[in-house]
Amino acid sequence: MSAFPSWPDGHDKLILDTTDSTLDEAQRQFASGVTRPLWVLALNQTAARGRRGRPWAMPPGNFAVSLILPTSDKPDRIALRSFIASLALFDACVAATGRVAGLSLKWPNDVLLNGGKLAGILLESMQSGGYVSGASIGIGVNLVQAPQPKEVEPRALRPVALSEAGPPPSPQDFLSLLAPAFARYETQFITYGFTPIRTQWLQRAAGLGTVLTARTGTSEVTGTFETIDDNGQLILTTNAGRQGIAAADIFF
Repeated sequence: MSAFPSWPDGHDKLILDTTDSTLDEAQRQFASGVTRPLWVLALNQTAARGRRGRPWAMPPGNFAVSLILPTSDKPDRIALRSFIASLALFDACVAATGRVAGLSLKWPNDVLLNGGKLAGILLESMQSGGYVSGASIGIGVNLVQAPQPKEVEPRALRPVALSEAGPPPSPQDFLSLLAPAFARYETQFITYGFTPIRTQWLQRAAGLGTVLTARTGTSEVTGTFETIDDNGQLILTTNAGRQGIAAADIFF
């Protein structure tokens, strides 16, 4: 494992033995008056959740954190933080294992290892006084063991654990790798905008140039994964032409 970088200035952390969900805990912490970035790490979750309210399995030793990010950005700009989180996760996994081979990023918010799902990201907005004034970025990583295939939805990628790439770090050590990486990309985003984030994300993208299917609700679109645009939308080339997709489940 790489040497630990310095903890980012201006960021706080809260480590809990157990909570219902780090996302729910982040909402409570934000409501109490958090004014700067706060990482909420839980060693156990009793009611973890993923996208669209789906349950998130968390075997012992795995990683669950939510970052509270106070911001006055508009919702569409807040949403781009999922790409920042993806890049930070990628770098943290490389630092933890000493290897890049097998790691990739799946649009919109997953990290893959050897083609299986290693980590997921869920971003939620937070309000104060009726206005969006922050984001909570929930991150789950299978450090030690992956959930059983029966615990994931049909057609989903098989779950994998970072332990496939070598001895995994503890959740606390993984956070020490993740937080500085996120801060670095966040500074880049604030300074230069989304363009360099987009470029770096595409360099790590899974399935780029291949045919995939995007499912939105009950409809599906199949096409060649061409790129992501300046708003983070997936751009597919289909029989009907180029199509932008803002949110969907992706199947290779």
